[in-house]
Amino acid sequence: MSMIEYSVRATFPDPAMIQPYLDWLTGGHIQEVIEGGALCGHAVLQTDPPAPIVVSRYRFPSIAAYETYVAQTAPRLRADGLARFGPQTGIAMERTLGAVHEPN
Repeated sequence: MSMIEYSVRATFPDPAMIQPYLDWLTGGHIQEVIEGGALCGHAVLQTDPPAPIVVSRYRFPSIAAYETYVAQTAPRLRADGLARFGPQTGIAMERTLGAVHEPN
């Protein structure tokens, strides 16, 4: 059974929105995803090449743990994120999900 990595890529039309978004992620959102079943999480501000992009990454122990998160925790967290940083802000969000492959 593979660990799962869940990522959210946020692209900002207004760079002034980056810091409030990072503050929201690191001020509790990432911790709530961890409490919802992720093993760990972090946010990355793209610097090379410089771009108004933040990627948040979360690792789950299994697809079952991720699916439990999606069913039980994600709806509330996504609603909060949309209220703060939804389409009205112009921020584009893209979610990806994949199996983690570690070196032997």
